[in-house]
Amino acid sequence: ERAGCGFSHVKGPSLPPSATQHRPELAGAPFEAMGVSLVFHPLNPYVPTVHMNVRMISAHPASGASVSWFGGGMDLTPYYGFEEDAQHFHQVCRDALSPFGDHYHARFKKWCDDYFYLKHRKEARGVGGIFFDDFNELAPELNQAMMQSVGDHFLKAYLPIVERRKHMPWGQRERDHQLYRRGRYVEFNLVFDRGTLFGLQSGGRTESILMSMPPIVKWRYDWKPEAGSPEAKLYTDFLPHRDWLAT
Repeated sequence: ERAGCGFSHVKGPSLPPSATQHRPELAGAPFEAMGVSLVFHPLNPYVPTVHMNVRMISAHPASGASVSWFGGGMDLTPYYGFEEDAQHFHQVCRDALSPFGDHYHARFKKWCDDYFYLKHRKEARGVGGIFFDDFNELAPELNQAMMQSVGDHFLKAYLPIVERRKHMPWGQRERDHQLYRRGRYVEFNLVFDRGTLFGLQSGGRTESILMSMPPIVKWRYDWKPEAGSPEAKLYTDFLPHRDWLAT
């Protein structure tokens, strides 16, 4: 129903506050940032929404050498949960990181679970994936290679899920649930998402920054799914944080 691929390359005389949250010593430094962001909001409610982002920021403080760091990740937001889909997505995420160290997947999965969480709802946005930010702890070429590996594994993570679900029949009930859950996506992006804040604070094009928003959304006052329904299963079995690769 809406899909966007955004490339950004921005420069500025002073890093935005969202970029110096964990690096206060770089406040006020000139910067350069590049990133690619993908967001897909399918029409079929059985196909999950997906997001992937890779980015690099370089700061040039007057009192020292330039500093570069990387970030990225991908996460899956289903409206109707399927265990094989969640397991597949997380397996590919682990495959993307494993060449750089066995510990990174567990660390970045938890980071994703903690980041894509709506604190005011006490609820996850989806089933997670991986997320990392402010990363430069490897050799410079390996920092970039890890970020690139995340991007290179995106299609392997998502397309098999689309193929499994895209022909599943759906009706108004499933559509209503999808539009209601899309509201959580909007709430997160406008209240918590650092990428959205960085784009707006750095003077980027507002229309491009808000490309990630779904085209149609519904809010219902204090709605609760019927106990035992497929909609309720999303809340009980999929949104709570899980180790999807546990054997």
